[in-house]
Amino acid sequence: MSEYIADPSDQGLRRLAAGTLLVAFQGTTAPEWVLRELAGGLGGVTLFGFNVADSAQLSALTGRLREAGDPVISLDEEGGDVTRLDYHVGSPYPGNAALGAVDDVELTRRVYRSIGDDLARCGVNLDMAPSADVNTADDNPVIGTRSFGPDTALVARHTVAAVHGLQSAYVAACVKHFPGHGATRQDSHLEIPLVDASIELLRERELAPFRAAIGAGTKSIMTAHVRVPALTGTVPATLSAAALTGLLRGEMGYDGVVVTDALDMRAITESVGLAGGAVLSLAAGADLLCLGPLPVEDDVRRIIDEIVAAVGDGRLPAARLEAAAERVARLRAWSGTPQTGRAEESVIGLTAARRAVTLTGSASPLVNPLVVEVDTPPTIAVGDVPWGFALLMPQVEVVRVKPEAADVPAILERAVGRSLVVVVKDAHRYETSQTVVSALLATRPDTTVVEMGLPVWRPEGATYLATYGAARANAQAAAELLSL
Repeated sequence: MSEYIADPSDQGLRRLAAGTLLVAFQGTTAPEWVLRELAGGLGGVTLFGFNVADSAQLSALTGRLREAGDPVISLDEEGGDVTRLDYHVGSPYPGNAALGAVDDVELTRRVYRSIGDDLARCGVNLDMAPSADVNTADDNPVIGTRSFGPDTALVARHTVAAVHGLQSAYVAACVKHFPGHGATRQDSHLEIPLVDASIELLRERELAPFRAAIGAGTKSIMTAHVRVPALTGTVPATLSAAALTGLLRGEMGYDGVVVTDALDMRAITESVGLAGGAVLSLAAGADLLCLGPLPVEDDVRRIIDEIVAAVGDGRLPAARLEAAAERVARLRAWSGTPQTGRAEESVIGLTAARRAVTLTGSASPLVNPLVVEVDTPPTIAVGDVPWGFALLMPQVEVVRVKPEAADVPAILERAVGRSLVVVVKDAHRYETSQTVVSALLATRPDTTVVEMGLPVWRPEGATYLATYGAARANAQAAAELLSL
């Protein structure tokens, strides 16, 4: 491994620095500055819902990016609530919570193989999925249905199935969020969450799915901006050499690509800054820096300048950039392998959602139903993806209400002589949602309650349907069961 001279004018060094970055941009076509940076060695791009109109447009976009360089092209396609391919209509695949509820690893593999086929056809070679977080905190504001569940062994076996499914389509899996984001009650988009676990508990609970993923050959692992005092001290794992080099590389023996969670999240920007976070995460052991949707062209240039400067003043060894470049090159070479075999059938998502949906109580035939959806604010990770029944069933009256402004007497009046269905999402996290449901049930105990998040809060005695997610596939499966 050759050493580069730490000189800001050294174009080889600047190319190495640029090669660690996954940038984002607005719009459905690639801006000129991104194409120029790709020609100059930029590592790649991360795409979001605002970059995707449809599969044909996305294929054209990724093709144009490849004409400019040799990029890693990544996005978050978890299925379920977190989708980029179907951001405007909702995913045709249920998410991890539904797959964990079914607990059929072959089904999980088939769902992720189908997702991988969709991505490969559009020119995406890295999927920032699956979530391997063990969701032990019901109030977790950022993971929830993105996790296969609260049981470590279940999460581990389905993480392996997901990795195998994606990578059988030659789309690299990026297992996240290391060393585990499931025991937190804070959102790292907004602050640095705390995982208050001993090293022993961490090894037993959070790390087991990542060990399984490494054994399954995952091509990449994403860091978490979480603080684990017993491991990382006062800094988040993304910036911790103890977590990334000592634990992940050393103890766990991982030599694939380490990708950071988005560095524009407040856990990083409000502690060490964007450029500072880039240097610290590379020094800690990261290979690819996901910058997130906020940084623009000038920010990217400043980050490259800061990485080069850090090599010059000794904060960052040039060998660290060379090692990162070698790992990313291996990933690129692997993802270019031609696909073999047939694509999974497109109905696998709905099949999985149907198997996941559960009904408690009896579903009587509905009479001219009124469907009341109790609104839930979107999370930053999910974005403003459509959910509920309105798009699927134009023939049914569906109303969306804000829980704090819901007019319960008016709803009851409107539902006289009709079946009443009330739909919530993660009601256990929103007391206002619980209040609306309880008030409706007090007068209409025959109301059917549909939970499209985690089924933690269940009103007593009500007919209750749980979908384990709010994707389009989940809604369709629930509508079929209720004969809406």
